[in-house]
Amino acid sequence: MNESSIATARFTYIHDRKWPSAAIDVHHVIVRQSNLKGLLVCLLALGFSANGLYLFMVLADKSPFALLWSLLLSSILLKLGIGKSVLKESVLIMPHFGVQLETHYRSGRISRRFVPVPVSTILKPLLLEHVNPVTSYWVLSLILLKEEELTPVFKELHLPLKMLVPIWKALCGSVSGDNDSSVHSNVEDHEQSV
Repeated sequence: MNESSIATARFTYIHDRKWPSAAIDVHHVIVRQSNLKGLLVCLLALGFSANGLYLFMVLADKSPFALLWSLLLSSILLKLGIGKSVLKESVLIMPHFGVQLETHYRSGRISRRFVPVPVSTILKPLLLEHVNPVTSYWVLSLILLKEEELTPVFKELHLPLKMLVPIWKALCGSVSGDNDSSVHSNVEDHEQSV
């Protein structure tokens, strides 16, 4: 089992090769969870519920919907705050079968997308810099045959470049069957300068 990892304050990247033939190349990005966000969301939901209960007791005969409204608002806040949190995203590269993209959420839901056989439907994996007026981050996307839009490899996470480069290299190697050393060296030079 060949395993390597990179860790930052927010993410942990693990490159895992479980199979003896190394035919399946697995890349995991695990989000380091902060308990502070969950605590704040729960406190806000508790505050909305307490406010609704107070309004229900004060205005019991005039507005019985205050309690229902605050409970609904609290449940929506909990769903948005905790249910959408990502635990990890994974890329499974199977050269003869395809590429599987997985997103694991804190709620237990798993979103999977499989780019099927042959891998030649993946025309090229791209490593792009997304820039807007507030921030910039790197995005790993796939150009797929007969699709009009780019397919992002990581739907929810904005990872640092040093975690995206090994995944991009593995995707390039599985699509072309060889390693383009000039492209890899240019990316590594840019990564070292950043």
